[in-house]
Amino acid sequence: MTVSAWLPARVVSVTPTTPHARVLMLDVPGWPGNLPGQHLDVRLTAEDGYQAERSYSLASSGAGARVELAVDEIPDGEVSPYLVREVRAGDELEVKGPLGAYFVWRTDDPSPVQLIAGGSGVVPLVAIARARIAASASVSPMRLLYSVRSAGDALYAEEISTFEDRGVTTSWVYTRTAPDGWNGRTGRVDADLLADAVWSPSMNPLIFVCGPTGFVEAVADALVVSGHDPGRVRTERFGGS
Repeated sequence: MTVSAWLPARVVSVTPTTPHARVLMLDVPGWPGNLPGQHLDVRLTAEDGYQAERSYSLASSGAGARVELAVDEIPDGEVSPYLVREVRAGDELEVKGPLGAYFVWRTDDPSPVQLIAGGSGVVPLVAIARARIAASASVSPMRLLYSVRSAGDALYAEEISTFEDRGVTTSWVYTRTAPDGWNGRTGRVDADLLADAVWSPSMNPLIFVCGPTGFVEAVADALVVSGHDPGRVRTERFGGS
């Protein structure tokens, strides 16, 4: 897919998904479509001409002019506080994309797929899981491991709770506060947890890891130490925005 020039994007809807994150649905005439896992750049222009650009993962994929973002607020960020607190339906932004050819999943790949998300890193993995669910002819098995501070911090929690019944095996881990009645693991993702929740190295799965830099590096290192092929572990890191 060809990367677009800067395109005008109209905000169609804004939906809170956690106390600090919102899902933005954008209408982007001329959008060339995107693969699951890709991202785009958002550009804001102030009345005095000052511009700020940041990259955001896409929760949507495929053809069409409608694209979906989920933005988690970085308290000291420059762009995310505006997108989470201020932007309203009908507002105009600019976007450019799709971007990224490495952190993508293609529906014709029959390999087992393991998705591992930390916090808002779940956004591109939701796009991949949605594509897997929509590709009914696909036989590639898929798993999602989602690490969040608490249940209230989980983006797309309601939708992800339906993944299990639609072909994507889902595991949760809470790093700080587990919900009432939780009998699973609480704490950081470590080698033991990965051994329980991730496809075996012998199955040669394609693994996507997305989240904060420290999370991604720790998980990727643990996967390689446990025997996974480094060339099959694809990573995407989030910084402040």
